[in-house]
Amino acid sequence: MGMGTHPKLSVHLHTDDDPRVFVFGSNLLGIHGKGAAAYARARLGAEHGIEEGITGRAYALPTCSRPGVRLSFYAVELAVIRFLDYARATPNVRYFVSEVGCGLAGFTAEQIAPLFADAPDNCDLPPGWRK
Repeated sequence: MGMGTHPKLSVHLHTDDDPRVFVFGSNLLGIHGKGAAAYARARLGAEHGIEEGITGRAYALPTCSRPGVRLSFYAVELAVIRFLDYARATPNVRYFVSEVGCGLAGFTAEQIAPLFADAPDNCDLPPGWRK
């Protein structure tokens, strides 16, 4: 099977020189210590203590209350709604949405992807997340 045909190898990677705003899962303490949050802090200027919203060249979307302790699904859903409202209000900005909530927070793509069903066109979602 070729690299492009294996579902686990679908490409959705953000690089340092990518002009899109990187959307990552954060925690309510604004500690960006692991996973996509650590990348956002180290490479894109996400600031310690910013738990939600624009920070550096990134957007923090809370999925955990503190490192390793996930928020309720409802709280994540509300955070996604706030992000999508923000994205709609800034149509001139492109957003690279990482698989928020599907790493350290422990939600599945099947749980999170439907929350982005109405994402505006300026949001680049993980493969399979846009219907």
